[in-house]
Amino acid sequence: MKLTFLGTGTSQGVPVIGMDTPVARSRDKRDKRLRTSALLSWGGVNVNIDCAPDFRQQMLRHRVQHLEAILFTHEHADHTAGLDDIRPFVLKQGDMPIYGLPRVIEQLRIRFAYIFATENRYAGAPSVAATEITAETPFTLFGKEVIPIAVEHGTLPILGYRIGNLAYITDAKYIAEAELSKLHKVDTLVLNALRKAPHPTHLNIEEALAIVREVHPRQTFFTHMSQTMGFHAKVQKELPAHVFLAYDNLTIMIND
Repeated sequence: MKLTFLGTGTSQGVPVIGMDTPVARSRDKRDKRLRTSALLSWGGVNVNIDCAPDFRQQMLRHRVQHLEAILFTHEHADHTAGLDDIRPFVLKQGDMPIYGLPRVIEQLRIRFAYIFATENRYAGAPSVAATEITAETPFTLFGKEVIPIAVEHGTLPILGYRIGNLAYITDAKYIAEAELSKLHKVDTLVLNALRKAPHPTHLNIEEALAIVREVHPRQTFFTHMSQTMGFHAKVQKELPAHVFLAYDNLTIMIND
């Protein structure tokens, strides 16, 4: 399985509009971050985790010709606002399968009512086939078991996902021990680490490293980072040898 980091930035991306900071002026491409999402590829299928506002740009950048499904972690706009741009895939392939918590699917129905409409549909509107999932029930997607992981984004319950030897968790602030047990013997962990300073709804780098020490993955990649994290090159030198700051367009292979 291949994982491509389509975006690794926080809700406003990096740099932030109107912000003239040292990181904003960086010439290191790793310091330019679109909103967080990822593309998983295996067996000839492509599956997105989340559908960021930058979805169109991300698909064009990576020349994605087909997309078989989208897994949503939660309903916040930086993870869902690109949904209208699935239209070219729908024209070629039919309804886009999407998966999310019942609350998330309902929010999408409200925000994108024209996508879910069954009567008087706009001719150019995309369409989806929505499946409601829970953290308690794994499901199979194109031959692979998907294990939802319940995490807390502040006080909001959201999902991460484990697929084989990969676990992908973003926007977490707290993960219960029972859910951490789902990460037992995971090879590759993707985990949010917003910045160095504490934050009320996101793990900071110290809290993320504590989870890494508890889970013991072979390798970890931090994502969903703000410009206040600092320069990629500098922060990377401060991390343990098996922990990496992810960056846009990074591709890694996941062993079965």
